[in-house]
Amino acid sequence: MKAIGYQQNLPITDVNALQDIELPTPVVSGRDILVEVKAVSVNPADYKIRQDMPAEKDQWKVLGWDATGIVKAVGDEVSLFNVGDKVWYAGDITRTGSNAQFQLVDERIVGKMPNSLSYAEAAALPLTTITAWELLFDRLDVDRLDVERLQGERQQENSSDSSAQEQPAKKRILVIGAAGGVGSVMVQLIKQLTNLELIATASRPETVSWLEDLGADHIINHRNPLSEEFAVQSLAEVDYVVSLNNTEQHLIEIEKVIKPQGKFALIDDPDTLNIMPFKMKSVSVHWEMMFTRSLFKTEDMQAQHELLNAVSTLIDDSVIKTTVGNHFGTINATNLRQAHQLLESQKAKGKIVLEGF
Repeated sequence: MKAIGYQQNLPITDVNALQDIELPTPVVSGRDILVEVKAVSVNPADYKIRQDMPAEKDQWKVLGWDATGIVKAVGDEVSLFNVGDKVWYAGDITRTGSNAQFQLVDERIVGKMPNSLSYAEAAALPLTTITAWELLFDRLDVDRLDVERLQGERQQENSSDSSAQEQPAKKRILVIGAAGGVGSVMVQLIKQLTNLELIATASRPETVSWLEDLGADHIINHRNPLSEEFAVQSLAEVDYVVSLNNTEQHLIEIEKVIKPQGKFALIDDPDTLNIMPFKMKSVSVHWEMMFTRSLFKTEDMQAQHELLNAVSTLIDDSVIKTTVGNHFGTINATNLRQAHQLLESQKAKGKIVLEGF
């Protein structure tokens, strides 16, 4: 089968950083399904692993933790899928990735692909969706409302009868770096499945416009001190802060804008994380790593299967939309190197997808 891999940790400008290769087609067993990969997307996890994780001696490391495709074979213990099913998933960081024509993946972290999206449109979503969902609803324990209930509450708020009544104050959330892959999904989940008031950060006209289209209530510039941006827009302290990138740079300002007893969550990899300033406010700190369940084979590993199926329904019901930012063409080494380069620049908007071999 065709695949793209590396043997050395090289700068993305080196043609050997990612190479077109041929590998044996894997054989399915147990709870694994064999997926014929149709489309993939690229995440910061791809370039971070390419930079830091060596391949085993004389072996090829194949990246890719977002895919859509068709089930071609199932293991003898599989119960959730059948041959021919269209699926989407983010995979397992300890196994061969999705930058290959065929991939083995545990059925417990795979969902049924949305019917209303193409393979490329759907490939933009699994990793970022799992990350955003787990961070909001598992780590920060944000109240998740069902869509019908939330729509009813909003209609009541907008009616003439409810306008005369005093409404309880909404809780508020700040999402730093909201225009990227995870942020683009998180903004939608917040707006569609919670009653939170959303403050999002962006620094360029195109990313500001992107967040406006996704429904952010307020947008501030993270290139300026957050507390100053809050003051300019007369924004009150927030109950939750989510930092999706450059956490070290923003940590002092986060302490200024978060409420006492607030909750702070992050997903990036700061060299240091001095959280002592949070002590006076009793702020809790939460990490999100969407590979934790598959990495440690946790008892609730199948929650990711259920999560992806739930989001698939939300997409088909037009509640959540795809976050494709760029389509880079065929899945090959040249196009993947270009995708890595854009991600490393931190100027990507939405997700980068590739399709077909």
